[in-house]
Amino acid sequence: MSLRRFFSSAPLFIFIFLIQEALVTQMRLPAGSFNLILIFALIWSALSTPEIGALTGFGAGIMMDLSQTSPGPMGHWTLVMIFACYVVAFLGYGDDNVRGNPINIILLTVVGVASAQSVFLLLGFLLGQAIGSFQQALLVIAGTAFWTLIISPLILKAVSFIHSAVFGMHSRI
Repeated sequence: MSLRRFFSSAPLFIFIFLIQEALVTQMRLPAGSFNLILIFALIWSALSTPEIGALTGFGAGIMMDLSQTSPGPMGHWTLVMIFACYVVAFLGYGDDNVRGNPINIILLTVVGVASAQSVFLLLGFLLGQAIGSFQQALLVIAGTAFWTLIISPLILKAVSFIHSAVFGMHSRI
């Protein structure tokens, strides 16, 4: 694996982060919203090896920590994203049935988003952050999973195409 190929995707992640901060955070959707950088990083990880998934989680986590809407301390999202992206990449790696089927990638992404937010919530609780009510937290996690289920199929083809162009993979969705 060439780190040059990995770092060539950094401007793309910065662009997605800027779209997230400028546009997506302004949307008010019922039952929560979606996090574009989280969805993009998990789809990217599902198409990658576990090592690339962990590096992707590190980069995306730092960007999420730098977000103005991030409620946790610095490094909180980074830890969660390294773990989530690695697990998603590990589950998809080596099994062409997972990588070759868009429905499996979308399901991995939706479960990854809900799991990442749940782990973020649990770690925030352990760090002493104000969480709010349990029902509100479940509503936001379920709402985010719903909006991720809507948004993921719309961007999957583009992410797959860009991923194959960056890493030179011949299998496309």
